[in-house]
Amino acid sequence: MQIDDLPPLRDVIATHGLDAKKSLGQNFLLDLNLTSKIARLAGDISGHDVLEVGPGPGGLTRGLLAAGARRVVALEKDPRCMAALSEISAAYPGRLDVFNADALEFDMRGQLTGPVRVVANLPYNVGTELLVRWLTPKDWPPFWSSLTLMFQKEVAERIIAKPGTKAYGRLGILAQWKSTPSVVMELPPEAFTPPPKVHSAVVHLEALAQPRFPAPAGLLSSTVAMAFNQRRKMLRSSLKSAAPDIETALRDAGLEPTARAEEISLEGFCALARRLAK
Repeated sequence: MQIDDLPPLRDVIATHGLDAKKSLGQNFLLDLNLTSKIARLAGDISGHDVLEVGPGPGGLTRGLLAAGARRVVALEKDPRCMAALSEISAAYPGRLDVFNADALEFDMRGQLTGPVRVVANLPYNVGTELLVRWLTPKDWPPFWSSLTLMFQKEVAERIIAKPGTKAYGRLGILAQWKSTPSVVMELPPEAFTPPPKVHSAVVHLEALAQPRFPAPAGLLSSTVAMAFNQRRKMLRSSLKSAAPDIETALRDAGLEPTARAEEISLEGFCALARRLAK
């Protein structure tokens, strides 16, 4: 697919010696049909700044710019990719800013003008940590209006998981408390270069104006962590250190002390956190 006058991605990789590095969690998407589709799955990005993490040779970057992003701010840790990204910047004057930086250490908020969407084929070794950070800022609503992110399929399933399923846990509760997540695309290993050992999926998360149910954030997080760290145990056992009268607290929150973490809904955990706060 030809979306601009730049060379095919395979030629870009060959020209700049951009073989994917396992140590950086790199798996490149070279099909511009796919990168353009991911850009479209983010919704209307015209009039938005778009934050991209781990652009690599720039396939998704080109898709975002061709889809009409007002501006793309790209964070790339691998210095080898900077020359290739500079060529894209030259082809789209004033619309692409690239920083040779680690997304875990770089505060990108000062580089962005709202409204902001985050769209990224995240390096698998930092994807979950970045998601948690974006979902747990000091203030809410966050700097972003939506996240459209590539994950291992297993992680994607955890983000959208419902009570009573094996994938249900802390990540799904956090994501669903603050946003509306959905899996919008699945990709097989052969879509990437080099092919990873797992299937992948794109998750789209729309930020809520406020958390879905009221609850003190810190207490909700620690309570959920405590419950799922011993998910096979009944709540009266796994949460016994949360309060001296934990069985009473559970009943006051409308929960059975003999229930297990995977049976409790997001609303139930929020009710328990409010009760424990008292």
